Amino acid sequence: MEKVLDVYKRPYNPKRPVICMDESPKQLIGEIKTPIKMKPGREEKYDYEYWRSGVCNIFMSNEPLSGKRYVKVTKRKTKKDWALFVSEIAERNIGAEKITLVMDNFGTHKTGAFYEIFPPKKARAILDRFEFVFTPKHGSWLNMAEIELNVLTGQCLKRRIENIETIKAEVDAWQKDRNNKNANINWRFKNENARIKLKHLYPKLEY
Repeated sequence: MEKVLDVYKRPYNPKRPVICMDESPKQLIGEIKTPIKMKPGREEKYDYEYWRSGVCNIFMSNEPLSGKRYVKVTKRKTKKDWALFVSEIAERNIGAEKITLVMDNFGTHKTGAFYEIFPPKKARAILDRFEFVFTPKHGSWLNMAEIELNVLTGQCLKRRIENIETIKAEVDAWQKDRNNKNANINWRFKNENARIKLKHLYPKLEY
C-alpha cells in the first residue's frame, strides 16, 4: 500500500508517466419489450423481462496527472487480451523512457503472456519499458483507474445495452469528451493518512 502511495506522490514527468490500469466486465442485456419513453428529465421505464446477450470486458488506463485516459472494449478478459492492451499503452506513450503501471495483481496479469503473442525480442522490449506496481490484496480502491471506471459506468453505461458495438461507440465518445476536458483526479490519501486511519493494518510493536 505504501509503495503505491509513494508512486502517487511523484511529480508529473512525461518521460516517466504514472498510469493506472483496471478492467471490469459489462453484462450485455437486451430488451424483450420496448422501453416506455418518458418526458424530458425522467428516466425510461424498463420491463422486468430481458435477455442476456453475453459479457464483454472494459480495459481502462488513465494518467491521473495529465487528465488523459485510454479505454478498450474486448470480448474476453484473458492474459493475452491484457498483454495486448499493455502493449498499446506503450505505443501511446512512445516518447516515455519508463512507464509506471499501477494495477491489481490479477491472475491474468502475467508477463509470460507477452511471449505468447510476440516474438521474444519484442516481448522483452515491451516489458523493459514498464515498472509494474501492484495494489495489495483487498486494496483495489488504491487504483485510480477504478475511479475512472466508476465514472464511465455512471455517465454512459448504467443501463441495458445488448451488443458490444454499442458499448464501443459509447465508450469512445465518453473517452474523447473526458480527455478534451482534461479531467483529472485529485488524490489526497497519503502514507501519513494511511498510518492514522488504517493503523489496524500495521503490526503492533513491543519494545
